[in-house]
Amino acid sequence: MRVVIQKVLEAAVTIENKIVANIDRGLLVFVGIEDSDTNEDINWLTSKIINLRIFEDENHVMNFSVKDVSGDIVVVSQFTLHALTKKGNRPSYIKAAKPDVAIPIYELFIDKMESELGKKIQTGQFGADMKVSLINDGPVTITIDTKNKE
Repeated sequence: MRVVIQKVLEAAVTIENKIVANIDRGLLVFVGIEDSDTNEDINWLTSKIINLRIFEDENHVMNFSVKDVSGDIVVVSQFTLHALTKKGNRPSYIKAAKPDVAIPIYELFIDKMESELGKKIQTGQFGADMKVSLINDGPVTITIDTKNKE
């Protein structure tokens, strides 16, 4: 699994001119899934995201997690995170899992995120043409790949 996490002051997802997700302070998480992803990837990644200390304390030091600050989370599926760009100018998405594999993993990831956060998270719609808007706070943008734990 590969994610791009953005700390936001606000974020929204719109599908066909209808807002389907809308948060204030929290995290916008774009997630890409590949065939080899497992429950172990979901568990490790969920814990990492929920406990990632990227929110500032009273001394302006990033010491708090999204859970610590009672922040919200929006998760958006994004197969393009697995784009291969080595050859030519048209990215290949061969590593991205097909919907029959990706959707169950995506749904388990959301369930695990809600369980770890202790509240409902908001989402886009898997496979939909989504318009995502956000105000990045910091800016803070972090990438994590469960196959390359750095």
